[in-house]
Amino acid sequence: MAETSRYDQRGVSADKAEVHDAVKHLDKGLYPNAFCKILPDIAAGDPAWCNIMHADTAGTKTNLAYLYWRETGDLSVWAGIAQDAIVMNLDDMACVGCTDEIILSSTIGRNKHLIPGEVIRAVIEGTTGFIDKMAQHGVHIHLAGGETADVGDVVRTVDVGYTAFARMRRSDVIENALRPGDVLVAFASFGRATYEDRYNGGMGSNGLTSARHDVLHHDYAAKYPESYDARTDARYVYCGSRRLTDPAPVSGLNVGQLLLSPTRTYLPMLRVLLHTLRPHLHGIIHCTGGGQSKVMKFAPGLRIVKDNLFPTPPLFALIQEESQTDWKEMYQVFNMGHRLEVYLPEAHAAEAIGIAASFGIDARIAGRVEAAEQAEVVLHTEHGRFTL
Repeated sequence: MAETSRYDQRGVSADKAEVHDAVKHLDKGLYPNAFCKILPDIAAGDPAWCNIMHADTAGTKTNLAYLYWRETGDLSVWAGIAQDAIVMNLDDMACVGCTDEIILSSTIGRNKHLIPGEVIRAVIEGTTGFIDKMAQHGVHIHLAGGETADVGDVVRTVDVGYTAFARMRRSDVIENALRPGDVLVAFASFGRATYEDRYNGGMGSNGLTSARHDVLHHDYAAKYPESYDARTDARYVYCGSRRLTDPAPVSGLNVGQLLLSPTRTYLPMLRVLLHTLRPHLHGIIHCTGGGQSKVMKFAPGLRIVKDNLFPTPPLFALIQEESQTDWKEMYQVFNMGHRLEVYLPEAHAAEAIGIAASFGIDARIAGRVEAAEQAEVVLHTEHGRFTL
């Protein structure tokens, strides 16, 4: 059975085509080609300003955290889940130039029979810990509270989501306007940034349904039936060979810790990058849903050639080894080593790479922009050449 059918069997979609079709007629806001929707300044009515509101969750990564917590008793994984959900909001907003003075509110739904108060406390403490760390780097986030609901009839384990709001000057907005001749600077999602406590596998919060089921051993299916949809064909439920506490292909980490690496935020780096290079930035893309094809949504009439990608990080090599997923599909589902890319004239690329290096983040010119009849992404990888 094709890999796309495996995803369908698990009730997920790599490209969210049905969702995009459902919202395609909605108003796209003030800047239609911006990475996220931007509204007039409804909050204060100032025509020189605009509003941004964004909502996202940690997705099925919470189920992986649930397994790890149940197996090890390690509550620290829940702080990572808080970071996952927060970053999936804030780094999207950063792609339009917003990196400061952000209001944040949480929505947590739990099955009280399975998720005790200590888990909720760990999520909330993880939220405040992340906010404190970002403040040290000049990124100010204000927690407005939120809602925690006991909804066991709806949620099998726990769902962690956040909504973020900010005002910013319209003159500071980055609207994607990629042009032929631009280069693509890619910023690594793996490694250890100066503001991270340990090595980050680069996972982010996309593709976790696939990663969890394809890597982990089938024993978890019987032990934790609440962690997956019972309607899923048993052939696609925890069909890997690894256990959470098995050593990972990265020194000092086990498989569960590697998969659960908190979604890296690029906010501290982007704050400096925007301050330094904003007039030269023709686009910023957060490679989330859709992986390395994400930019296609914002590049009409352009060909994005990515011919100098990072070598496949150990985490993604592990997922492919266990799942035998086609490499093209890997690049469409996972970020495969970089979850952020900026487009700018080549003359400014070295400065962007240097800013990243000052935060311990590897960066490189990974490709270029060419004119084309229709949007496409061409990947030249160590595993073959693919057109997305």
